[in-house]
Amino acid sequence: MKILSYPHPVLKYKCKPIQKIDQGLRDIVVEMFQTMYDTSGVGLAANQVGLPYCLFVMNATGDREKKEEEYVFINPVILKKSGKAKDNEGCLSFPGLHADVIRAESIVVESIALNGEVQHFQWEGRPARIVQHETDHLNGVGFIDRLSVTAKLEIKNELEDLKTVFAGDQQRGFIPSDSEIFRKLKELEQLRC
Repeated sequence: MKILSYPHPVLKYKCKPIQKIDQGLRDIVVEMFQTMYDTSGVGLAANQVGLPYCLFVMNATGDREKKEEEYVFINPVILKKSGKAKDNEGCLSFPGLHADVIRAESIVVESIALNGEVQHFQWEGRPARIVQHETDHLNGVGFIDRLSVTAKLEIKNELEDLKTVFAGDQQRGFIPSDSEIFRKLKELEQLRC
């Protein structure tokens, strides 16, 4: 799997709920964890690797040896938010960019586990921030969309650089056209959504 970088159109795509949990999905989850660890991440949403599924993985420690800290979220819904906290965030799809983002301090989230059972979690602090960040991804929202106008201006040049690289890669054929990308997403949706 390869992590997609801004402004790849899949990052703005609203992921579809998963209807089918099978061995193929379990294999995707294993590969997503591997990709997340290989890139020093703590969370990874399916659309960050080009998949249109409402799915993300998380290990708030970022330590691949701590399997007990691995969580899989299928069709997550944040049921409750409370408090406010500002902290510095980065994102694997926005390489090198970091900014302060205000998010809820604690949350209650419901999702489906890989075994098909409904699971509920109450998170606060770092895990709550990661869940909100990844849930945003599934809704086509990047952390930059949560920034103040001033904060966005501070990273404007870096965003423009990422856009230039993306446009060049697409022009040279390293990245498919937008129409081809969306055609592929529709095919993938038919497998699990």
